[in-house]
Amino acid sequence: MPGMKNELEELEQRAAEPGFWNDTENSQRVLQRTKSLQNKIDFYNKLIEDCEDVVVLTELGLEEKDESVLEEVGPGLEDVKSRYEKLRIETLMKGEYDINDAIITLHAGAGGTEAMDWVQMLFRMYTRWAERNGFSARVLDMLEGDEAGIKSVTVEITGEYAYGYLRPEKGVHRLVRISPFDSSGRRHTSFASMEVMPVLDDSVKVDINPDDIKMDVYRASGAGGQHVNKTSSAVRLTHIPTGIVVACQNERSQVQNRETAMKMLRAKLLELKEKEQAEKLSQIQGEQLDIAWGSQIRSYVFCPYTMVKDHRTNYEEGNIQKVMDGGLDEFIQAYLVNQKQ
Repeated sequence: MPGMKNELEELEQRAAEPGFWNDTENSQRVLQRTKSLQNKIDFYNKLIEDCEDVVVLTELGLEEKDESVLEEVGPGLEDVKSRYEKLRIETLMKGEYDINDAIITLHAGAGGTEAMDWVQMLFRMYTRWAERNGFSARVLDMLEGDEAGIKSVTVEITGEYAYGYLRPEKGVHRLVRISPFDSSGRRHTSFASMEVMPVLDDSVKVDINPDDIKMDVYRASGAGGQHVNKTSSAVRLTHIPTGIVVACQNERSQVQNRETAMKMLRAKLLELKEKEQAEKLSQIQGEQLDIAWGSQIRSYVFCPYTMVKDHRTNYEEGNIQKVMDGGLDEFIQAYLVNQKQ
């Protein structure tokens, strides 16, 4: 807290300097950081205040031997514990980009139509998780399945520490269930992969030669208003030297789609650069494995029993519906704590 307060004071002094507003880009970064620090300090102070209230109320109930007072403590204590855990987890997020927004991409793997349906289920799970945690989710690109489900979908998750929270989710997710697409009612195993990238601001420099980019435009599909199917507004960018491909179709114009696609390309190229510099797998996106058996980070079992298990931390949850409704916080916390140890 002392360090945060000192930084806040320094930022406020910078904002008071003559000419501060002349550099719009820099002033916006300073103001965003100032707001972030102030919110954290206020959150901490309110947590301490509410914790002290719980202690005082508990002591009062014990002194008076009044069980009705102690009953009032329960909800307040649970609220304090929940907010404390959120603050504790955020202190574990020391990565350079953990505080940033995130872009996630889900791809169907082995399993055909069943795998595409699994991607749609995961898409719902992560958008529900975002809603539960106060983040906003915006679809940037989606390729629907031939018969059902989704082949791939890219979503921007906006909110403080979105990347830090979602970073542990990168990898292959495995589903075991009785397939609704199998008339014989047999059990099927399907796979989907998840990529996670931080959204980078303009202060992060990534050199991209315009001659190395191939741009294709096409008509977007799906929801997005009347303009979607009338003009070739969707954009696909291919970085020729690396073969990286990104696409965006859900903005209102070709120019906006290209800007968003460039943002995604910058993030992927930064990831590649960090891998090369470190000469090992970067923490930005993690190990890229085959989207198939033996490479999963987590298994979701609907049959013959119900359980979700993370194979990296061995954390398990028996209430699978809770997880599919966005209840992922315990899995994320278990991973972050495990990485810290």
